[in-house]
Amino acid sequence: MLSGKAVNPVGLRKGGHLDDLDHREMSEPEYKAVLKDCQLELLRLQRVLSETKHSVIVVFEGPDAAGKGGAIKRVAERLDPRLFRVHSIVKPTEEEYQHHYLWRFWNKLPPRGQMVVFDRSWYGRVLVERVEGFAKPAEWRRAYEEINSFERCLVEDGALVVKLYLHITKEEQLLRFKRRQADPYKHWKINEEDWRNRRKWSQHNAAAEDMFRKTSTRGAPWQVVPANYKWYARVRVAKALVDALGRQLKSVQ
Repeated sequence: MLSGKAVNPVGLRKGGHLDDLDHREMSEPEYKAVLKDCQLELLRLQRVLSETKHSVIVVFEGPDAAGKGGAIKRVAERLDPRLFRVHSIVKPTEEEYQHHYLWRFWNKLPPRGQMVVFDRSWYGRVLVERVEGFAKPAEWRRAYEEINSFERCLVEDGALVVKLYLHITKEEQLLRFKRRQADPYKHWKINEEDWRNRRKWSQHNAAAEDMFRKTSTRGAPWQVVPANYKWYARVRVAKALVDALGRQLKSVQ
């Protein structure tokens, strides 16, 4: 399956905006039951995957405090850790700065039969680097096609690329920031950079919406998850992975 043709992101209306998402709640009993079923199915699919020449690459993006870490934790906690890795992407090192921005991701891609999650990814080039001016306009504008070509190579080689964008409202983000500041066990999760990003909320949203239009492709579509309610978001993420991996492995089960 080629990844070149653009498609609308799953969960976002055509021409819609991130701040117009419908945020839904979920009861605790339903959350626990559905999550348990998804985790069991993911473990089963992971075992099937390990006997194939496929790999799974999961990309998480979204604003600060959107719940990416919590969703990743629930996906990972029941899987075989020998076949699963999480890469939390931070500022490039001095060595990485000396190479093309995609260079530092190649050696983090999973072997066939395994799964990798990127908590932030190569999409930083068209998101934070664009908004903060870390990349020149010519650099981030050409990155859309570079990324599409990169992902097309992965898909055509047998990889499943699942891209998840968790979004919360600006009001919900403020509540979460304040809770982090007040909690000594979570204070490390908040810093001045988070507050600076918040001041550019509309610019970050515009960059993300441009990213969806230009990099949500048939082979690697974006899925947008309303994440104001963490239980609902975690289940949506787990279901998205179960569905995508199930389709990918259908022919070998």
